[in-house]
Amino acid sequence: MPLALPGPLRDPAERAREQRAWYFYDWANSAFVTTTGAVLFGPYLTAVAEAAACGRRGTPEDPCTGTLSVLGIPVAAGSVAPYSITVATVLSALLLPLVGAAADRTSRKRHLLGAFAWLGAAAAASMFFVAGANWGLGVVLLIVASIALGSSLVVYDAILCDIAPEADRDRVSSRGWALGYLGGGLLLAANLVLITVLPFGLSTADAVRVCLLSAGVWWAVWTIVPLRGLRDRPPIAIVRTGAEASAIAAAFSQLRDTLRHARAYPQTLTFLLAYLLYNDGLQTVIYAASIYGNRQLGLPESMLVVAILLVQFVAFGGALLLGRLAARVGSKRTIIAALVVWTAVVAGAYFLPARQVVPFLALAVVIGVVLGGSQALSRSLYSLLVPRGKQAEYFSLYQAVERGTSWFGALAFGVTFQLTGSYRSAILVLILFFAGGVALLSRVDVRRGIEQAGNDVPAVLRT
Repeated sequence: MPLALPGPLRDPAERAREQRAWYFYDWANSAFVTTTGAVLFGPYLTAVAEAAACGRRGTPEDPCTGTLSVLGIPVAAGSVAPYSITVATVLSALLLPLVGAAADRTSRKRHLLGAFAWLGAAAAASMFFVAGANWGLGVVLLIVASIALGSSLVVYDAILCDIAPEADRDRVSSRGWALGYLGGGLLLAANLVLITVLPFGLSTADAVRVCLLSAGVWWAVWTIVPLRGLRDRPPIAIVRTGAEASAIAAAFSQLRDTLRHARAYPQTLTFLLAYLLYNDGLQTVIYAASIYGNRQLGLPESMLVVAILLVQFVAFGGALLLGRLAARVGSKRTIIAALVVWTAVVAGAYFLPARQVVPFLALAVVIGVVLGGSQALSRSLYSLLVPRGKQAEYFSLYQAVERGTSWFGALAFGVTFQLTGSYRSAILVLILFFAGGVALLSRVDVRRGIEQAGNDVPAVLRT
């Protein structure tokens, strides 16, 4: 006999317990996002690609200028990593909306979350086997892990609407991001020790591979916490017909309906366009920072780990700080202020001197202050603009923007490098994404958007 599914949580103690379990998926996946995505795999995949193209790893003094052939198209070895991200994000743009449509129709969201999380964790752990000149395996695993991560986050973000009322979402989202940065930072600290000490006769390359394995294992193990602590709920406002032959057909049908009626929520769409632009810039800065520091500034991998580790722990406090600021001045104004700081960060990075650690670390501190807050508040602000009953479907559009259409920034970065041979020119291009995001976000009427979506307007809302 099937168990009755719980309805909305009204007991504050029960709701708090479920929120604590929810936080731990940020803790789980941030190890991969930080250790693999932000620090180690970009430079490592670049080195593997350079080994295939030039027979050696390039250096700032003697760069590898060789090319690889992908379906007959010449690709610079230094552009393999950003182009891989481009492919992953384009595929995500096509797949994530279907994931969201399917998730809204299921009463087993937490099981769907676990399936995608463990698929991504398996791909992440398998990066241990990328070695020598085997750059193709690295590209495939990066694409699989990225798509699985985005799919899991579609479900995870939608669950926020189930476990937190409108007035509480800035706080809950900010705490999740903060815990994620703390968890990612702890594993990164352990990996820094491994790369620095090189025990058991490990080479630097072998140590990096072990770190990649650890990120996948961390992601898989800690995902157990939200799976055990979250509750399943029946879908809301889903129209079912006897003609539905399969879950896939139903997902396509629901997705068509959403896209057809999305025009009824202009404030939501304007926010998504703004987020598309500024998140493009933000994600590319996060991804490109390690490549920029290593290839353009000539900093060793161990120092890059120190910088990202510094970002992680500063971002823990930054997410909480910006969450409190949003409670005073509003999340929209806080996000815009953070984007102005991001623009200054990119401009400052262009002028960083080579082989100088202190300026690079100073910029990392500034990034840490605004990184977690701008991401957490974007998620919670968007949750207020999502129509009831379509949380996963609309969050699939959000994730498609965050991970599936952020190929503009990665592509602009990769193409600019291929044309100029300079990562300084490549990173400067990203200012355009932040400026465009601010311009569009300033046009969003948050109160009207919340009302149009049929959600409760928080009593302390300031737009």
